[in-house]
Amino acid sequence: MTGYTQIAVEKADGIATITLTRPEKMNAYTRTMGAEIIAAMDDIDAEDGVRAVIFTGAGERAFCAGADLTPEGGGHVFSDPEKVDDLADERVRDGGGLLTLRLFESTKPLISACNGVAVGVGATMQLAMDIRLASATARYGFVFARRGIVPEAASSWFLPRLVGISQALEWCYSGRVFDAEEAKAGGLVRSIHEPGLLMSAAREIAREIAHNTSAVSVAMTRAMMWRLMSADHPMEAHKIDSRAIYRLSRGADAQEGIASFLEKREPRYPGKVSADMPDFYPWWPARM
Repeated sequence: MTGYTQIAVEKADGIATITLTRPEKMNAYTRTMGAEIIAAMDDIDAEDGVRAVIFTGAGERAFCAGADLTPEGGGHVFSDPEKVDDLADERVRDGGGLLTLRLFESTKPLISACNGVAVGVGATMQLAMDIRLASATARYGFVFARRGIVPEAASSWFLPRLVGISQALEWCYSGRVFDAEEAKAGGLVRSIHEPGLLMSAAREIAREIAHNTSAVSVAMTRAMMWRLMSADHPMEAHKIDSRAIYRLSRGADAQEGIASFLEKREPRYPGKVSADMPDFYPWWPARM
Protein backbone atom coordinates (compact mmCIF):
# COMPACT_ATOMS: atom_id res chain seq x y z
CA MET A 1 0.00 0.00 0.00
CA THR A 2 1.30 3.44 -0.91
CA GLY A 3 -0.10 6.93 -0.62
CA TYR A 4 -0.77 6.88 3.12
CA THR A 5 -3.06 9.67 4.32
CA GLN A 6 -2.83 9.41 8.12
CA ILE A 7 0.68 8.08 8.66
CA ALA A 8 4.08 8.73 7.14
CA VAL A 9 6.74 6.06 6.65
CA GLU A 10 10.42 6.85 6.30
CA LYS A 11 13.21 4.31 5.83
CA ALA A 12 16.88 5.10 6.36
CA ASP A 13 19.96 3.42 7.81
CA GLY A 14 18.10 0.13 8.30
CA ILE A 15 15.37 1.83 10.37
CA ALA A 16 11.74 2.49 9.45
CA THR A 17 9.94 5.33 11.20
CA ILE A 18 6.14 5.32 11.26
CA THR A 19 4.70 8.70 12.22
CA LEU A 20 1.02 9.23 13.00
CA THR A 21 0.18 12.34 11.00
CA ARG A 22 -3.02 13.97 12.22
CA PRO A 23 -1.46 16.66 14.42
CA GLU A 24 -4.50 18.94 14.05
CA LYS A 25 -6.48 16.16 15.78
CA MET A 26 -3.68 15.24 18.21
CA ASN A 27 -3.08 12.21 15.97
CA ALA A 28 -6.41 10.70 17.04
CA TYR A 29 -6.89 7.14 15.85
CA THR A 30 -9.28 6.17 13.05
CA ARG A 31 -10.03 2.96 11.20
CA THR A 32 -8.08 4.39 8.28
CA MET A 33 -5.03 4.97 10.46
CA GLY A 34 -5.21 1.43 11.80
CA ALA A 35 -5.45 -0.04 8.31
CA GLU A 36 -2.52 2.07 7.13
CA ILE A 37 -0.29 0.99 10.03
CA ILE A 38 -1.11 -2.66 9.33
CA ALA A 39 -0.32 -2.18 5.63
CA ALA A 40 2.94 -0.42 6.51
CA MET A 41 3.93 -3.30 8.79
CA ASP A 42 3.22 -5.80 6.02
CA ASP A 43 5.55 -3.82 3.76
CA ILE A 44 8.24 -3.42 6.42
CA ASP A 45 8.22 -7.08 7.42
CA ALA A 46 8.72 -8.02 3.77
CA GLU A 47 11.79 -5.78 3.43
CA ASP A 48 14.95 -7.43 4.72
CA GLY A 49 16.83 -4.14 4.71
CA VAL A 50 14.66 -2.77 7.52
CA ARG A 51 15.96 -3.98 10.86
CA ALA A 52 13.94 -1.97 13.40
CA VAL A 53 10.83 0.20 13.50
CA ILE A 54 10.20 3.42 15.46
CA PHE A 55 6.69 4.76 16.08
CA THR A 56 5.99 8.38 16.99
CA GLY A 57 3.42 11.11 16.52
CA ALA A 58 3.53 14.29 14.46
CA GLY A 59 3.66 17.60 16.26
CA GLU A 60 4.58 18.43 19.84
CA ARG A 61 1.31 17.74 21.66
CA ALA A 62 0.43 14.11 21.19
CA PHE A 63 1.51 10.63 20.24
CA CYS A 64 -2.15 9.65 19.82
CA ALA A 65 -5.05 11.11 21.79
CA GLY A 66 -7.17 7.96 21.50
CA ALA A 67 -9.98 7.18 19.09
CA ASP A 68 -11.35 10.06 17.06
CA LEU A 69 -14.88 10.45 18.43
CA THR A 70 -15.82 13.31 16.09
CA PRO A 71 -18.01 12.82 12.98
CA GLU A 72 -15.02 13.41 10.71
CA GLY A 73 -13.24 10.54 12.44
CA GLY A 74 -14.89 8.15 10.01
CA GLY A 75 -16.82 6.01 12.46
CA HIS A 76 -15.97 4.14 15.64
CA VAL A 77 -17.51 1.59 17.97
CA PHE A 78 -19.53 4.23 19.83
CA SER A 79 -21.21 5.52 16.68
CA ASP A 80 -21.72 2.33 14.66
CA PRO A 81 -25.47 2.24 13.93
CA GLU A 82 -25.50 -1.41 12.88
CA LYS A 83 -26.56 -3.92 15.52
CA VAL A 84 -24.87 -7.31 15.28
CA ASP A 85 -26.44 -10.13 17.30
CA ASP A 86 -23.78 -12.76 16.66
CA LEU A 87 -20.76 -11.78 18.77
CA ALA A 88 -18.59 -14.12 16.67
CA ASP A 89 -19.26 -11.91 13.63
CA GLU A 90 -16.10 -10.36 12.16
CA ARG A 91 -17.75 -6.94 12.42
CA VAL A 92 -17.59 -7.19 16.21
CA ARG A 93 -13.80 -7.43 16.28
CA ASP A 94 -12.04 -4.49 17.92
CA GLY A 95 -9.97 -2.46 15.48
CA GLY A 96 -7.31 -1.69 18.08
CA GLY A 97 -6.95 -5.40 18.70
CA LEU A 98 -6.48 -6.10 15.01
CA LEU A 99 -3.63 -3.59 15.09
CA THR A 100 -1.89 -4.93 18.20
CA LEU A 101 -2.24 -8.50 16.94
CA ARG A 102 -0.43 -7.42 13.77
CA LEU A 103 2.28 -5.69 15.79
CA PHE A 104 2.63 -8.85 17.89
CA GLU A 105 3.36 -10.82 14.70
CA SER A 106 6.14 -8.46 13.59
CA THR A 107 9.54 -9.94 12.78
CA LYS A 108 11.20 -6.58 13.45
CA PRO A 109 11.81 -4.94 16.85
CA LEU A 110 9.31 -2.16 17.54
CA ILE A 111 10.30 0.98 19.45
CA SER A 112 7.82 3.57 20.68
CA ALA A 113 8.93 7.19 20.97
CA CYS A 114 5.94 8.66 22.81
CA ASN A 115 6.16 12.39 22.22
CA GLY A 116 3.05 13.59 24.09
CA VAL A 117 -0.46 12.57 25.07
CA ALA A 118 -1.19 8.84 24.65
CA VAL A 119 -4.61 7.80 25.91
CA GLY A 120 -6.99 4.99 24.99
CA VAL A 121 -5.74 3.23 21.90
CA GLY A 122 -2.86 5.71 21.85
CA ALA A 123 -1.58 3.98 24.98
CA THR A 124 -2.66 0.42 24.26
CA MET A 125 -1.11 0.23 20.79
CA GLN A 126 2.27 0.84 22.42
CA LEU A 127 1.90 -2.23 24.63
CA ALA A 128 2.63 -4.50 21.66
CA MET A 129 5.88 -2.65 21.03
CA ASP A 130 9.12 -3.93 22.51
CA ILE A 131 10.85 -0.84 23.87
CA ARG A 132 8.95 2.25 24.97
CA LEU A 133 10.59 5.66 25.41
CA ALA A 134 8.74 8.76 26.61
CA SER A 135 9.15 12.47 26.24
CA ALA A 136 9.07 14.40 29.49
CA THR A 137 5.79 15.84 28.17
CA ALA A 138 4.18 12.42 27.63
CA ARG A 139 0.91 11.61 29.35
CA TYR A 140 -0.73 8.17 29.44
CA GLY A 141 -4.25 7.07 30.21
CA PHE A 142 -6.13 3.78 30.12
CA VAL A 143 -9.37 5.75 30.25
CA PHE A 144 -11.91 3.07 29.28
CA ALA A 145 -13.76 2.90 32.61
CA ARG A 146 -14.40 6.64 32.24
CA ARG A 147 -16.04 6.01 28.86
CA GLY A 148 -18.21 3.11 30.01
CA ILE A 149 -16.27 0.42 28.13
CA VAL A 150 -13.35 -1.92 28.85
CA PRO A 151 -9.66 -1.97 27.89
CA GLU A 152 -9.27 -2.83 24.20
CA ALA A 153 -6.48 -3.71 21.77
CA ALA A 154 -5.82 -6.94 23.71
CA SER A 155 -4.44 -4.78 26.52
CA SER A 156 -5.85 -7.12 29.16
CA TRP A 157 -3.22 -9.57 27.85
CA PHE A 158 -0.35 -7.13 27.26
CA LEU A 159 -0.55 -4.66 30.15
CA PRO A 160 -0.33 -7.06 33.14
CA ARG A 161 2.60 -8.82 31.51
CA LEU A 162 4.47 -5.53 31.20
CA VAL A 163 3.71 -3.83 34.52
CA GLY A 164 2.18 -6.52 36.76
CA ILE A 165 -1.45 -7.16 37.58
CA SER A 166 -1.77 -4.68 40.48
CA GLN A 167 -0.40 -1.71 38.56
CA ALA A 168 -2.42 -2.62 35.47
CA LEU A 169 -5.63 -2.80 37.46
CA GLU A 170 -5.00 0.47 39.28
CA TRP A 171 -4.48 2.38 36.04
CA CYS A 172 -7.48 0.75 34.36
CA TYR A 173 -9.83 0.96 37.36
CA SER A 174 -9.22 4.69 37.81
CA GLY A 175 -8.94 5.61 34.15
CA ARG A 176 -6.86 8.60 35.17
CA VAL A 177 -4.20 10.24 33.03
CA PHE A 178 -0.67 10.07 34.48
CA ASP A 179 2.71 11.51 33.59
CA ALA A 180 5.89 10.01 32.19
CA GLU A 181 7.52 9.73 35.60
CA GLU A 182 4.70 7.52 36.87
CA ALA A 183 4.81 5.50 33.65
CA LYS A 184 8.51 4.85 34.18
CA ALA A 185 8.09 4.03 37.87
CA GLY A 186 5.34 1.57 36.96
CA GLY A 187 7.47 -0.18 34.33
CA LEU A 188 5.54 1.05 31.29
CA VAL A 189 8.44 2.98 29.73
CA ARG A 190 12.18 2.41 29.62
CA SER A 191 13.36 6.01 29.85
CA ILE A 192 12.29 9.66 29.76
CA HIS A 193 13.88 12.24 27.47
CA GLU A 194 13.60 15.93 26.78
CA PRO A 195 11.36 16.46 23.74
CA GLY A 196 14.21 17.45 21.43
CA LEU A 197 16.23 14.36 22.35
CA LEU A 198 13.51 11.70 22.21
CA MET A 199 13.90 10.63 18.59
CA SER A 200 17.69 10.60 18.71
CA ALA A 201 17.49 8.27 21.73
CA ALA A 202 15.08 5.98 19.89
CA ARG A 203 17.30 5.97 16.79
CA GLU A 204 20.36 5.14 18.88
CA ILE A 205 18.65 1.99 20.15
CA ALA A 206 17.43 1.11 16.65
CA ARG A 207 20.90 1.60 15.16
CA GLU A 208 22.47 -0.61 17.83
CA ILE A 209 20.16 -3.38 16.68
CA ALA A 210 20.44 -2.68 12.96
CA HIS A 211 24.23 -2.46 12.81
CA ASN A 212 25.38 -5.13 15.24
CA THR A 213 22.97 -8.07 15.24
CA SER A 214 21.72 -10.91 13.10
CA ALA A 215 18.25 -10.21 11.69
CA VAL A 216 17.36 -13.89 11.97
CA SER A 217 18.53 -14.04 15.59
CA VAL A 218 16.51 -10.95 16.50
CA ALA A 219 13.35 -12.19 14.76
CA MET A 220 13.60 -15.53 16.55
CA THR A 221 14.32 -13.84 19.88
CA ARG A 222 11.27 -11.59 19.52
CA ALA A 223 9.00 -14.52 18.73
CA MET A 224 10.40 -16.61 21.58
CA MET A 225 10.22 -13.90 24.24
CA TRP A 226 6.66 -12.79 23.46
CA ARG A 227 5.24 -16.29 23.09
CA LEU A 228 7.14 -18.39 25.59
CA MET A 229 6.56 -16.11 28.58
CA SER A 230 2.99 -17.46 28.51
CA ALA A 231 4.01 -21.12 28.43
CA ASP A 232 2.87 -23.19 31.39
CA HIS A 233 6.31 -24.74 32.00
CA PRO A 234 9.92 -23.76 31.19
CA MET A 235 10.23 -27.05 29.32
CA GLU A 236 8.33 -25.38 26.46
CA ALA A 237 11.02 -22.71 26.24
CA HIS A 238 13.74 -25.36 26.51
CA LYS A 239 12.29 -27.23 23.52
CA ILE A 240 12.23 -24.14 21.31
CA ASP A 241 15.56 -22.64 22.31
CA SER A 242 17.27 -26.02 21.93
CA ARG A 243 15.96 -26.34 18.37
CA ALA A 244 16.80 -22.72 17.59
CA ILE A 245 20.36 -22.93 18.90
CA TYR A 246 20.93 -26.21 17.04
CA ARG A 247 19.71 -24.82 13.70
CA LEU A 248 21.17 -21.31 13.94
CA SER A 249 24.57 -22.44 15.24
CA ARG A 250 25.09 -24.23 11.92
CA GLY A 251 24.12 -21.20 9.84
CA ALA A 252 26.09 -18.47 8.11
CA ASP A 253 25.17 -15.81 10.68
CA ALA A 254 26.68 -17.82 13.54
CA GLN A 255 29.87 -18.33 11.53
CA GLU A 256 30.03 -14.60 10.86
CA GLY A 257 29.31 -13.77 14.50
CA ILE A 258 32.24 -15.87 15.68
CA ALA A 259 34.57 -14.70 12.89
CA SER A 260 33.87 -11.01 13.48
CA PHE A 261 34.42 -11.46 17.23
CA LEU A 262 37.75 -13.23 16.76
CA GLU A 263 38.87 -10.75 14.09
CA LYS A 264 37.76 -7.76 16.19
CA ARG A 265 35.69 -6.21 13.39
CA GLU A 266 32.11 -5.16 12.75
CA PRO A 267 29.90 -8.11 11.74
CA ARG A 268 28.35 -8.47 8.28
CA TYR A 269 25.52 -10.92 8.79
CA PRO A 270 24.25 -12.44 5.51
CA GLY A 271 21.07 -14.03 6.90
CA LYS A 272 17.65 -12.76 5.83
CA VAL A 273 14.39 -13.20 7.70
CA SER A 274 12.61 -13.75 4.38
CA ALA A 275 14.73 -16.79 3.54
CA ASP A 276 16.76 -18.06 6.48
CA MET A 277 14.49 -18.60 9.46
CA PRO A 278 14.83 -22.11 10.94
CA ASP A 279 12.66 -24.77 9.37
CA PHE A 280 10.41 -25.18 12.44
CA TYR A 281 9.44 -21.47 12.45
CA PRO A 282 6.68 -20.64 13.14
CA TRP A 283 6.12 -23.35 15.73
CA TRP A 284 2.73 -22.03 16.86
CA PRO A 285 -0.63 -22.40 15.07
CA ALA A 286 -1.82 -19.47 12.98
CA ARG A 287 -4.41 -17.36 14.83
CA MET A 288 -4.74 -14.13 12.87
